[in-house]
Amino acid sequence: MNVKAFTLTLLCYLFMATPSEKPVLYLIGDSTVAGASATNPIQGWGGKLISYFDESKINVQNRAVSGISSRTYQTAIVHEPSMLKNGMWKGIMAQLKADDFVMMQFGHNDESPVADTLRMRGSLKGTGDTSIIVTNYFTKQKETVQSYGFYLKKLVSDIQSRKAIAIICSPVPKNKWSGKHIVRNNTDYGKWAKEVAEQTGACFIDLNQLMADQYDRLGQAEVTTAYFNADGVHTTQAGAELSASLLASAIKKLKQSNLKSYLNPNQ
Repeated sequence: MNVKAFTLTLLCYLFMATPSEKPVLYLIGDSTVAGASATNPIQGWGGKLISYFDESKINVQNRAVSGISSRTYQTAIVHEPSMLKNGMWKGIMAQLKADDFVMMQFGHNDESPVADTLRMRGSLKGTGDTSIIVTNYFTKQKETVQSYGFYLKKLVSDIQSRKAIAIICSPVPKNKWSGKHIVRNNTDYGKWAKEVAEQTGACFIDLNQLMADQYDRLGQAEVTTAYFNADGVHTTQAGAELSASLLASAIKKLKQSNLKSYLNPNQ
């Protein structure tokens, strides 16, 4: 075999022997998604969901940031510089590639004031194109604030522009009850999240409904004691694990995505 033929054969072998780059599942959202240490009483579901995937086949990155909203995750104008350590949305877009996945859950902090001196993170209610102009307390510059749906649509558009897969989750419930039923968000943020998924072709998981149904079965006393922290917003380790288990089951039923093929076989 001459040198040229040998070189070509070697290159072909190396090409075939080198495994293709694994897809990445990015988890984005606020503190109800963000992971924490095993001793932290506040735990988001993102840290628990990772264990449901076969990481020899997919790289799962929890890029959720406590204190963030759909607006500030994209603008990266925040009250605490340490929140920017992973680059927020721009950091993900610098890495996002075809066949990756982005699972998002925003809403809890979108309820905050649109303009204040503490967070500057609220978005307008709904999915419309209405907007207002405010002076951002942190930059002292004018900022056009859009609707919750607008910011979700922008995320989905960015994801789809890279030929990646967007998965929208409705926000997990708060520990608020009406009689024997925990309060759903199917008239506001859950409804708007679903509408954006339908309008954009993104996948949708109604995590709020899944969690609420399970909480109803468990009852208010047990849910309050075991699954929520005293603030009534953030889940405990057990609450985060319950969210993750329900998400894993829901992923198996997604029809527009092959994400289920990356779950651990025993899940």
